[in-house]
Amino acid sequence: MSIEARLANLGLTLPAAPKPVAAYIPCVRTGNLVVVSGQLPMAAGKLLSTGKVPSVVDLEQAQECARQCVLNGLAILKEELQGDWGRLVKVVRVGVFVQSDDTFYEQPQVANGASQLLVDLIGEAGKHARAAVGVNALPLNAPVEVEFTFEVTDLT
Repeated sequence: MSIEARLANLGLTLPAAPKPVAAYIPCVRTGNLVVVSGQLPMAAGKLLSTGKVPSVVDLEQAQECARQCVLNGLAILKEELQGDWGRLVKVVRVGVFVQSDDTFYEQPQVANGASQLLVDLIGEAGKHARAAVGVNALPLNAPVEVEFTFEVTDLT
């Protein structure tokens, strides 16, 4: 089943690829790796939530934000691959940053929102290495930011 079909089965769609809001580019390809810049949980031009986890944004909301970050990252990858999902080999690494209260230690649970969606959409090739890190602040007061590294094949 294709990524597009799996998205549809989950009632999800990819947004338009987000554009940079500062001095960086959405992704960089080096060899067979595509590194996607950190994605915030933006949907329809605004953050799904703002604030620290869990005092302002609860665990379930933070997981939903992580899933939105995945959709945004995949939209950028799809553009880089010129819409050809057949060129995606695997998800190599995911880095998840969680704007956390000082006593919050469940960053891996937030990151699971992103990781599980990648496996649901991509299957075995969606399994990846991961870092889940608590931070004191994120851009725009976002509760979560996610970055990605994908392995891809050349254009044929």
